[in-house]
This record gives sequence, C-alpha cells and structure tokens, in this order.
Amino acid sequence: MDLTKTLPTSPDAATEEALDALQANILSGHVRECFLALFLHFTDAAEGRAFLRSAAPLVKSHTVQRWESAAFKVGLPVRPTWVGVALAAAGYEALGLGADAPSDPAFRAGMPQRTDELTDPLQGDWEPGYQGHIHAVVLIGATSSDDVEEAEAAVRALLRPSVTVLHRESGRGQHNAAGAGIEHFGYVDGRSQPLFLDADIAVEPRTAWNPAFPLQQVLVPESTPNRFGSYFVFRKLEQNVRLFKQAELDLAARIGLQGEDAERAGAMIVGRFEDGTPLVTHKDAQGLTADVENDFGYTGDPQGLRCPHFAHIRKTNPRGTGGFEDPDAATGERRHIMARRGQTYGERYDDPGADIAPALRPSGGVGLLFMVYMSSVTDQFEFTQRLWANNPDFPQAPASPGLDPVIGQGTRTPLPRCPVVWDESTNLVDGDPFPQAVTLKGGEYFFAPSITYLAGL
Repeated sequence: MDLTKTLPTSPDAATEEALDALQANILSGHVRECFLALFLHFTDAAEGRAFLRSAAPLVKSHTVQRWESAAFKVGLPVRPTWVGVALAAAGYEALGLGADAPSDPAFRAGMPQRTDELTDPLQGDWEPGYQGHIHAVVLIGATSSDDVEEAEAAVRALLRPSVTVLHRESGRGQHNAAGAGIEHFGYVDGRSQPLFLDADIAVEPRTAWNPAFPLQQVLVPESTPNRFGSYFVFRKLEQNVRLFKQAELDLAARIGLQGEDAERAGAMIVGRFEDGTPLVTHKDAQGLTADVENDFGYTGDPQGLRCPHFAHIRKTNPRGTGGFEDPDAATGERRHIMARRGQTYGERYDDPGADIAPALRPSGGVGLLFMVYMSSVTDQFEFTQRLWANNPDFPQAPASPGLDPVIGQGTRTPLPRCPVVWDESTNLVDGDPFPQAVTLKGGEYFFAPSITYLAGL
C-alpha cells in the first residue's frame, strides 16, 4: 500500500488486503448521526486482550464501509452501523503490550500530561468520567439510536469482569434548515476535510485549494503490515452558546455593523457565515443549500480585509498563507492538516437557526465531541493547537491576529483590524477581546490499530 499517494478507485490486491484490515471512519467519515463512545479500563491484561480479540469481528473495515457507501448511492437499503476501537498508550501497557505502542511522544505521554503544552485545564478540572486512567475507547456510530443501542449491547456482552466502562459519552447530529450539519454556535461544520480517496477528490473543484492528501497524512505504517493504523484524538469541548452569541452582537455594535450586515461579525470570528459561505469570497451569506463552497484560498486577501487573519478557519487552515512554512511541500504547512470526524452532543430546546436573544441560548451542557485521525499527534493536532490556534502571532499579518477566537486558549487581546466595510481598508476598528466560549471537559490520545492486530491479541 503506497502511503505517499491517494487511494485509487480500483486498488490492487495488496492494497485491498490492507483495506480489509483498516478500521472504517479513518479514510472517509462514516455516518454517525447517532454516536456513542465507551471509555474502558483494564485491570487484567489477559482478560483485556481477550475482550479486544472477541470484539474484533464487530469492528467495521474500510472495505465494508466503501461497499455500503456504494450501495447507498445506487438506492440499495443500507443500515450502516460502525464500531471502532482505539487504545491509549496506558492501555498498551495495561495489556502487557507496551512494546507494540506507537512511538509518537505526545501519544506516549497522554493528553492529561500535555495540559501545559496545550494551555488546557488541568485534568483535575475535567469532568469526572475523564479523570480516571482511560485505556481504550469503543466508538459506535449509526443513523438511528436503536442501531447504536443494539451495537452497544453487543459490545457490552463481550466485556470481561476486569474490563470496566469508566464513562459513556453520546452525541447526536444537529442540522440547519437546509439539512447541513452544524455545530452548536449554528455554523455549518465539517465541510473542509482532507480527501484521501480518488473518487471523492474527482468531484471537488480544485482551482484555489487542493483537498487531496496522501494516505500518509492519516495512516501510520507499523513494523508489520497488519499493525498499521491511525492516531485518534478525542476531546469533549463544551460550548457556551449564550456567551458566544452575545459576543457576536457586541462585536457588530463595536464596529458599526447594522441590519443584515451584522451577520458579518460572526463570520469574521468563524471565517464563514452560518450557512457555510466563506467570508473571503463573499461579503454576505449566499443561502447555500447543497454543496458548501470549499474551493477558496487567502492569497488574494493578504491584509485580511475580507476574512480577518484571526478567523477560526484561517487560523487552523491558512491554506498556504501562514507565512512560516512552505505552503506546498510535503514537509511544509499542509502536513499539519487532520481528518476531522466530530459530532455534537447535548440536548437543547432552542432552534439554533432562530433569531432569538442570546439570553435564551444554552450556556452549558452542549458542545462538540472533537474527534480527529492523523499520522502524528505531535506534528498535527498539537502543532495546530499550540502553534496556530494558541499562537497570537499566527498567521503572519500586519497586526498580531491574537488567539483563535473559537478554540484558542490563553490570554485574549482585542481583535485587530476589523474592516467596517468588507474588502476596504479605509475604516479599520479593533474589536474587544472575544471571550472564551469553548472549554475542554476531558479527552485522551489513542491509536486505532488494524482489525487484524486486534484479532490476533
């Protein structure tokens, strides 16, 4: 399997064999309208390995996912349920498999030990379910809660006495009026992804941005062919929707945006309007209902007069304009991009798309289960969080952009150079510091090994 290239539509026999062993949801997102994560702890190595061995037949492969996707596209009845398994570094040790643990230093340390590097809250401030020693996670996704519950029952039936479920986390998709997936602040989410399959790449416009990435962006080769897989980062991020929406209104008032133009205040924070319209290409929302635009870049906006340098999507994917690394080289800026597979969590009783006062929005209990796959925790997730989102001087700009206003952690400073008129430099106003409305509640670093590895434990 050539990891330096994308996956061809008709793979050779050796690649097909590897795809049979590769877990689903890595190379392309699996349906997870309803989602569940079970966090496990092992106290007996033999019983823990026996559980994983018996659970291996439940784990879906990329091959099966690909077949189900093709069947769905031609109208065949498909009820796809996905089960995945990933191990923390502490889990490898608890299972007596320390020698098999992947070598990434951040993964080996574990997320609770990286709070200083990431400016995260200390583990003692996380939710109780994330304060124990997490050894593994079982992931379940499906189109209905009944299918998720059926898969959960199958997994629980395999648990040994010494395998403890420390925490159970569930999620459910949120959608706007057009049916697009959104996060709790109301913005279309998950549109810009690295694509690894030639079939997916072929249908994407690629004039300003190339979404095609080699398999090595997300897959890690191991010492034997049956052990390759992907690092998996899980973070529970609570969203204070009330605080965020009030801050949007305050920013609009601060820089004098009125009427429909007031929506641009939120777009400056995120980099897109709520419907997914990119701010760098449009000064107002386009009412997108189907294909959310992703073929854009920032080379035509070096001053940040259309999309500010501090905007969330510009901070976390500068599309070749970060200014510190080669924008195109395999060892340059693109290597930090990750495959995001997140899902929203929490119940809310307001309509995210309704025009209502911020005071009627939830201030807690809802958020994002941030999930990403990658080939290096250190050089992808941690690099993006530390040196992009948390770095007030990234990307290079006429004025320090400050932290990512959505996920940045650290001391917040006034938002610089907010254009009163889109794409005009005659009137630039600094905004007040945007409050932190996203809080980490817990998480861990994992590795999703091949199904063959799990079956052979």
